[in-house]
Amino acid sequence: MSVSKAFSMFMQEAPAHAEAWMQVAKSLDAASALDRKTEELAYVAVLAATGNASGIPFHVLSAKSHGASRQEILSAVLIGLPAAGAVVIGALPVALEAYDENK
Repeated sequence: MSVSKAFSMFMQEAPAHAEAWMQVAKSLDAASALDRKTEELAYVAVLAATGNASGIPFHVLSAKSHGASRQEILSAVLIGLPAAGAVVIGALPVALEAYDENK
């Protein structure tokens, strides 16, 4: 799985910040009561709801590698529709293309 161009640049141009970020992310993962698939699906939902499409392919592939189906990815993207509105619809192509490209 590859990270977005923006995250790759972040890691390259600001390695100390990137390392600090990764330590926080690992600590948050360790503190989570969610299984990995559910955590990734929830993260896809948050990315879709906030309009942060650049991280979606990475987390879709991670969710898929932990057993998420295409329908679960679709549902994760759309679960924020009532709260976030149509912004989540814009994440559908990114999410489903990432899922379908790696069959």
